[in-house]
Amino acid sequence: MFIRIDNQSSDPIYYQIAEAFKREIARGGLRADEALPSIRSLAKDLRISVITTKRAYEELEKEGYLYTVAGKGCFVSPRNEELVREERLKEMESHLARAAELAQMCGLGKEECKEALELFWEEGQ
Repeated sequence: MFIRIDNQSSDPIYYQIAEAFKREIARGGLRADEALPSIRSLAKDLRISVITTKRAYEELEKEGYLYTVAGKGCFVSPRNEELVREERLKEMESHLARAAELAQMCGLGKEECKEALELFWEEGQ
């Protein structure tokens, strides 16, 4: 799994890491009970502090995305995959509603918005 850290982002690094794992879980790239990289190895790979990685894992555990087994490591929680998908759909709907609001404020039509969305979609693949 590849995690990209944006040092220019206003989001803290631990948050960026947690969000990357959430995205991977939501898209099915990480399955229930699958082991995550150790805190130390992830910190080394990303060239960040172990404390930052630990905080990301703690947030994920608090939110129910992973669980820890003493002496074994961290694993993806056997959450309902549909629940994870629903959470992401709600987030997407919120962003789309905001984008539609901004488009209307700028005087853009529905077709222009569709074209912009298609462009972003193609760039993302």
